[in-house]
Amino acid sequence: MKSLALFFTLCCFALNSMNSQAAAPVGEAKVYKKVDGRELKLHILKPANWKVSDQRPAAVFFHGGGWTGGGPTQFNETSEYLVTRGLVCVQVEYRLLDKKTNEPPTKCIHDAKSAMRWVRSHAKELGIDPDRIASGGGSAGGHLAAFVGMVEGTDDPQDDLKISAKSNAMLLYNPVFDNGPGGWGTARVSERYKEFSPAHNITKDDPAAIVFLGSKDNLIPVKTLETFKANMEKVGVRCDTHIYEGQGHGFFNYGKEDSKYWYETVLETDKFLTSLGWLKGPPTLKQPEATVVTAVKKAKKKE
Repeated sequence: MKSLALFFTLCCFALNSMNSQAAAPVGEAKVYKKVDGRELKLHILKPANWKVSDQRPAAVFFHGGGWTGGGPTQFNETSEYLVTRGLVCVQVEYRLLDKKTNEPPTKCIHDAKSAMRWVRSHAKELGIDPDRIASGGGSAGGHLAAFVGMVEGTDDPQDDLKISAKSNAMLLYNPVFDNGPGGWGTARVSERYKEFSPAHNITKDDPAAIVFLGSKDNLIPVKTLETFKANMEKVGVRCDTHIYEGQGHGFFNYGKEDSKYWYETVLETDKFLTSLGWLKGPPTLKQPEATVVTAVKKAKKKE
């Protein structure tokens, strides 16, 4: 039992270390906007062989958290992998809503569009191609990623509207992109859902999308995704979908289920970007080893 206790202590220490490291965003911080008396930052991660003269594709990620929580760390590991494949990756800090109110996510959307405009307007110094910028996100961040790709309007008045905030591809991980009646977030947007809901703003100029969903997601029914895909394809827009049997909301996050589904979804993301001509060669992603949590469970079973 002593050996198990020591092993458990060491594992807990390792987990705490990993969590503390994961709490910090990866990449260089840049202020993209000053609003409400604060500075909002982007966290930019570049490939090891990056040069300012490059014309690389980029991915801009928005974290989940119901528009009321979370921070720009959710896609740390995803970004760390994708930069090895040649992308410049950006994670966005945006203003959050008060949980005690039912205000619509207007300021979240304002910030998402401001971030996209900042990245595109700084393409030359970031070494990226302004016509190959993907928006990505999970859950409420997936809503923002879909919004900047699909919905016109709801811009921050201080933005330069001559610069497009529209993404050129969308990487959507259980996105809450249907805010209409019966959808998610309706309490906040009510009868104004058409202003906020990407699923109600599908047009032929929307970028290609890849969407991941668990079959047991308690926020997004599979039918919602099937309808979204059908409507996208009806206007001639590519929409690749991947449904994971038995998985719930947030299944794709790193560290969950030994990162099994993080690995599978990032692998498919790589293949999708490669099919667009943004990446070259086969994926190089390695399946993560079992986490120390699983090691503890196995050790306890043996006892």
